[in-house]
Amino acid sequence: MTKLPQVSHERVVRALKRTGFYILREGKHISMTDDKHIVIIPRQHVIKSGTLKQILDAAEISPEQFRDLL
Repeated sequence: MTKLPQVSHERVVRALKRTGFYILREGKHISMTDDKHIVIIPRQHVIKSGTLKQILDAAEISPEQFRDLL
C-alpha cells in the first residue's frame, strides 16, 4: 500500500479537476462532482491521510493515480 502524501485542500481540488471533477458548492467544505461521483473536501491546510483516502475512494482514484495528478 502506498502512503498518501499530506496535501492542502487546494492541491486536492486541482488534482480532481484534472480528472474531470468540477466544483458544485463552496463553504466550510468544497463539494465536487464528475456527474457520477460526489466528493466532499474539507477546507484544511493539511488534509489527514485517512480523510484523503476516503476522498479518493469516493472518487474511485487510486493513491498512485493521485500522486501522478499532483
